[in-house]
Amino acid sequence: MSESISPEENIAASSQPLSIFARWRVALQQCNAPDIHHADFITRWLVIARACVFSMTLTSGVIGALLAAELGGRFGWREFGFALLAIIGLLAAHATNNLINDWVDTRRGVDTEDYPRGQYATHPLLGGLTTPNRLLIGAGLLTLLDLGIMLYLASVQGPLVIAFAVSGFLLSMGYTGILKRFALGEMTALVVWGPLMIVGTYYAITGQLTPQAWWASLPYGLIVASVLIGKHIDKSPDDARAGIHSLPVLLGPRHSIILLKATFILFYLLIFVLAFQGVVGFWILVTVLAGWRLRSVWLALSLPKPKEKPENWPIWPLWYVGWSMYFNRAAGMLFVVGLIMNIAARVVFGQ
Repeated sequence: MSESISPEENIAASSQPLSIFARWRVALQQCNAPDIHHADFITRWLVIARACVFSMTLTSGVIGALLAAELGGRFGWREFGFALLAIIGLLAAHATNNLINDWVDTRRGVDTEDYPRGQYATHPLLGGLTTPNRLLIGAGLLTLLDLGIMLYLASVQGPLVIAFAVSGFLLSMGYTGILKRFALGEMTALVVWGPLMIVGTYYAITGQLTPQAWWASLPYGLIVASVLIGKHIDKSPDDARAGIHSLPVLLGPRHSIILLKATFILFYLLIFVLAFQGVVGFWILVTVLAGWRLRSVWLALSLPKPKEKPENWPIWPLWYVGWSMYFNRAAGMLFVVGLIMNIAARVVFGQ
């Protein structure tokens, strides 16, 4: 699981030369790197693919795999292999979506030098990291990888693997071209990172669909949607000028922040429902420990956004998305820990 980024940290601010592994770490945490134009191949493509947000996809895949282990019965090396393939496929699909999103938004004139996408990190095209053709070649290679994984898993588990994969692909492409322009992007994130990724991974491992898996997919999908809400709050003035009618553009800043806080409350309500209705084991309640981080996030969301970049803030001019991700990573990690504890309790105590 990717290490949580504290909004107070900014490794890239160090004046000391970074090792290659430190550069990869910065790229994974901040979608950027010091002296990116002279960085190694892997660092450049981690920045190009926006790998700093892959932790959400990784978490969804791991949740699906752990639900398969807790609810699906047998989980041996064969099932582990299916889980690994499914998670690799999810990460490749996420990277593909990011590459296509940058290509489309640049061609349409949405991504410009003064648009937030080009300010918090070096833009792949506007910043000269790659060319449009190479961006499409990268997306094509990742799509071929996904296609191979999808066909193999479908051959051993059933055609519903294709339904999950194609649905995710269509929604992701639809987000880039249409959905985010008509206040449907946030709901798309909930559906894709919740039911499609989590239940899709569960099915790819077990070959089964259960109501418990569907319900258990909702909490994490919801707080991935909260990250997108935060991002769209940050971008709402620019999105409004570009004709993108996200929920924050329609609701306005004050009501959008209320909506963002509501997603955190609903997340915990769903966690309690999962535990007390016996959908998953009781240890999922360990997720409440993320409340210590939510307290800081809640306070930050209740104050006006700073007019200038705070010291060591790594993704300015984005603000609300940073705090949303700050909570997302803690809550997602503890959700995973809770599922692991449920599995351990079943194995050790027969619970």
